[in-house]
Amino acid sequence: MRRYALRDDQWDRIKDFLPGRAGHVGVTVKDNRRFVDAVIYRYRAGIPWRDLPERFGDWKAVHMRFSRWAKSGVWRRTFELLATDTDNEYATIDSTIVRAHQHSAGAQKKTAKIKRS
Repeated sequence: MRRYALRDDQWDRIKDFLPGRAGHVGVTVKDNRRFVDAVIYRYRAGIPWRDLPERFGDWKAVHMRFSRWAKSGVWRRTFELLATDTDNEYATIDSTIVRAHQHSAGAQKKTAKIKRS
């Protein structure tokens, strides 16, 4: 198994909800799993679309398909499906405290008054 790829049990949970599968209205795609793995790889590695490894195919095609799925709500529905998971594998708690300067929060700025003689 590759580092950023889905495990078989993870793929089995979502494969029947994705467009392009056999029996679904529209075009049947060759490999939905490779496409989903490409998107996961891109976001987990933090790389631009252009730097997607060649094993995932043409980066432009992957990006275009990603955008179409985003516009049609496929990713939202997939995340909602995964959110029903009761094992909380994907839950995270962040205890980071970020402090900002008072002026960044909209506090009144004190301006120095220059006395002219």
